[in-house]
Amino acid sequence: MRHRHGHGFGHRMSPEAGERTTTRVQLELPPQAMERLQRLKDKTEAASYAEVIRNALRLLEALIDEHEKGSEFALKRPDGETVAYKIFV
Repeated sequence: MRHRHGHGFGHRMSPEAGERTTTRVQLELPPQAMERLQRLKDKTEAASYAEVIRNALRLLEALIDEHEKGSEFALKRPDGETVAYKIFV
């Protein structure tokens, strides 16, 4: 079964009215990617797939910005252990 989820990706609005213009994006995802998107939507209680993708883009952009500044990433596990986390190799 092919999933085509175009809903939730916005519509064009009038820039003259001082409103933001959006662009509709249609994605074709393999079943495994669609399942990941659905799990993320459920875990984050996002209202739409579009909200999940917007949040993911903001997070990725912030991580890339920090990486470009020379930042290193680490995780602190529940037991207190801190481990290096290589996001970008």
